[in-house]
Amino acid sequence: MASNRNRSWPGLILLVALSGLFISPFVWMLSTSLKHESRIFSRPGEPPQWIPTTEKMDAEGRRLVTYQGQTGADLGRADTGRHALLVDGQEIQAWPEEFEIQQQLGLHWQNYVSAFEMMDFMVNLRNTLFICFSAVLGTVLSCSLVAYSFARIPWKGRNAVFVLCLATMMLPYQVTLIPLFALYSKLGWVGSFKPLIAPYLFGTPFYIFLLRQFFMGIPQDLSAAARIDGCSEFGIFARIVMPLSKAALATTALFMFLFQWGDFLNPLIYLQDSRQYTLAIALQQFQSQNESAWGPLMAMSTAITVPIIALFFLTQRTFIQGIALTGLKG
Repeated sequence: MASNRNRSWPGLILLVALSGLFISPFVWMLSTSLKHESRIFSRPGEPPQWIPTTEKMDAEGRRLVTYQGQTGADLGRADTGRHALLVDGQEIQAWPEEFEIQQQLGLHWQNYVSAFEMMDFMVNLRNTLFICFSAVLGTVLSCSLVAYSFARIPWKGRNAVFVLCLATMMLPYQVTLIPLFALYSKLGWVGSFKPLIAPYLFGTPFYIFLLRQFFMGIPQDLSAAARIDGCSEFGIFARIVMPLSKAALATTALFMFLFQWGDFLNPLIYLQDSRQYTLAIALQQFQSQNESAWGPLMAMSTAITVPIIALFFLTQRTFIQGIALTGLKG
């Protein structure tokens, strides 16, 4: 027993090291979002700073700076770009690169305040959630119906149509991108949310496959007993199959929600009004318009990423259960 435990230590250490390597970009983003702007990029010869720091303040709420080895207070920036510094009782004009802002350990929350002021976050969040929930609802309903037909209802040519459905997954999205855009343009849907929601009302091959595999594992005796009692096919679907498939349905919903939350290409193509932008598009616009505002940019990136991480950890048991059970069905 002890020898087996000793043999597992190298593998455990390797897994921990790899986990740290994969999580390091997120930790760096989170750390950067809580740093003062002057500490985001390390100076030549200095190691990267992982622990966030914020600026020191005097009793009057002014930033403390170091100018030519002396401690002073920053009185503000003039129209010329220079800062007025109060050093040893004298007011001095200095460029930002001529003095250093004094730092102390702490969290610089001003990056988040600035990010929310520079970006219409609540409008973008509302748009993203509307698209996510609409696509999730459409996907769960349409894919479960189609998957039920493939798994539980015998009809001529069922397997051939299922293979054809799976074959559509081999087509790269870029192949159908231009024809779909032309179609939606003819329908007058470009510039609205319809192209981002309507396709999911007609099923998605991957989720149809996922749910079909799960439905096939539900005993047929349950359906047969329900038919004897006079239950319709739709009643069997709604009252027996769907309640028993909560794990698979939750997995499908989570997959679709994660995809829609981070989708960049489709909103970029079909949305034209900035008031319709999702978080992914708004973040790209934020980056292009504020290239030097690294602190607020990392703060907004963290604000967009954290909800997805929290959602996964809250639903990971159902998610893993749905994947595991689906993989065992044949």
